[in-house]
Amino acid sequence: MELRKLFLEQLELEAESSRKAIERVPEGVNSWKPHARSMELGYLAALVATMPGWIAMMIDTDAVDLNGDKSPRTRAVGTRAELLALLDKGLAESRRALQSTTDEHLMKPWTLKMGDQVLTTGPRYTNIRDGALSHLAHHRGQLTVYLRLNEAKVPAIYGPSADEWHA
Repeated sequence: MELRKLFLEQLELEAESSRKAIERVPEGVNSWKPHARSMELGYLAALVATMPGWIAMMIDTDAVDLNGDKSPRTRAVGTRAELLALLDKGLAESRRALQSTTDEHLMKPWTLKMGDQVLTTGPRYTNIRDGALSHLAHHRGQLTVYLRLNEAKVPAIYGPSADEWHA
């Protein structure tokens, strides 16, 4: 199987799961966080909404500098509708990028840096796998904990949830 096709399939699964979580994000509590060292809910929700778009960034660029002018830095938004719009935009960009790329291109290096410091460099496909898709699953898991702690219903992601279990 071609890598791009594998990633397209995975992106669709992650899109559905991310949409379910984002649809449950409570509004008006963006600054809430479970611990002083934790991310704020609004930032975390926006991160989950924008991460699917990182795939396009990894395909379309050779490197990204988090301190640069075109940094993909995440910023919280005010409404669930805005979160869903961010998700849809990133998904569309990544679908386009994956449909138009080749496995040869996915083997080429991609670098993430912060100023002069290289945070990671390696084949695009490993950055897509680890830095976008697995990383998204991790932060979406965090988001479901935040949902629970804010009395929002937790969606079934990889299996049933206590809120959607019908015995």
